[in-house]
Amino acid sequence: MKEIKIIEVKSEIGAGTRGASLGVEAMKIASLDLKSDLFRKFDSIEVENVNELLFDGAEHAYAKFIDGTLIMEERVCLEVYEQIFDDFFPLIMAGDHSTAYGTIAGIKKAHPKKRLGVIWIDAHADLHTPFTTPSGNMHGMPVAMACGFDNFECKVNDPRGETLDYWEQIKNVGIPGPKINPEDLVYIAVRDLEKAENYLLNKYNINFIEVEDVRKSGAEQVAKNALKMLDHCDLIYVSFDVDSIDSRFSTGTGTPVPNGITVEEAKTLNSELCKHPSVCAWEIVEVNPTLDTENRMAESAFEIMEASAKSIMARPVVAE
Repeated sequence: MKEIKIIEVKSEIGAGTRGASLGVEAMKIASLDLKSDLFRKFDSIEVENVNELLFDGAEHAYAKFIDGTLIMEERVCLEVYEQIFDDFFPLIMAGDHSTAYGTIAGIKKAHPKKRLGVIWIDAHADLHTPFTTPSGNMHGMPVAMACGFDNFECKVNDPRGETLDYWEQIKNVGIPGPKINPEDLVYIAVRDLEKAENYLLNKYNINFIEVEDVRKSGAEQVAKNALKMLDHCDLIYVSFDVDSIDSRFSTGTGTPVPNGITVEEAKTLNSELCKHPSVCAWEIVEVNPTLDTENRMAESAFEIMEASAKSIMARPVVAE
C-alpha cells in the first residue's frame, strides 16, 4: 500500500464551458459539509495553471488554447511522474478532462517499459483530434493524445501551422510516441459519440461497457469485468469524469448527458476498481459548481473520491 498524494489541477483551459477550475475547491467545501477528514489525512500539491490565457481568446479554431493545453500537459506529467517516483499513489482532482493526458504521460514517464491500461469512465469518448473536432475544445481529445491518433480517415477540419506543431508536441509529452495501445483501453458509461469517434472504436475494437451493462450486472461485477479486460497490463489508471453520472442527479458539470449511471453506482464502481493492486493512479474531473445548485455535484463527487481513497488505503502491502 502506497501513501496517497493529492494532486490539484485547477485548470479549465481545455473546456468549452467556464467554471471547471473551481471544482477542486467545491469538493473541498463539500468535504467540510460532510465532516470528512480526508484532506487532513493526505498531503496535497497544486499544479500551477495558465487559466489567464482564457482572457486572450482562442487563436486555434480546431484546437482552442492548445498552447496553454501543452503547458498543462507538461506540468501535470512532471508532477505525476515525481509523485510516482517518490512512491506515492497520485489521486488527482482536476478541472477539465484534457489534463488527464498529462497524468497518463506522467505514469508512462515513470514506468516507460510497463504496459499501461486505462479505464475511462465518462459520457464521452474524448477521441477527437484537431482534424475531426466539431467544437475545437481540447477536453474532447485526451484519449486521442494518449493513443497518438490523428484520424485522418475522418478529417473534416484543416488545421495548419502552429496548431499542427503544438499537436505533435502534445503527442510526445513525457516520452515520445503513444502512451497506450487501443486494446488497453476500457470505456464505461460512454453514450454521447460522434461519427469520427465511432470510427476509431470500431476500427480498433476498443473495449466498451455501456450503462445498460452496469444496470444489468451491477457496478461491482462491471468493475471486475473491466479489470479482466486489462489483466494483460502491468499498471492501470482510472479516469472518472462526473458527467458519466446521469444528468438528473446534478447539473454541476459542463456537458451533462442523460441516461448515465447513478451516484451510488459510480461510488461502487470506482471503489471496487481502486481495490485492485494494478491501479496506480485515480482521477476525478469536470465538477463545475457555477452550473450547480447547493454544491450537489461536488458533494456527490467528493463521496465517490473518498470511497475510492478508502479502497486504495485498504489495499494490502505488497513487497516490490
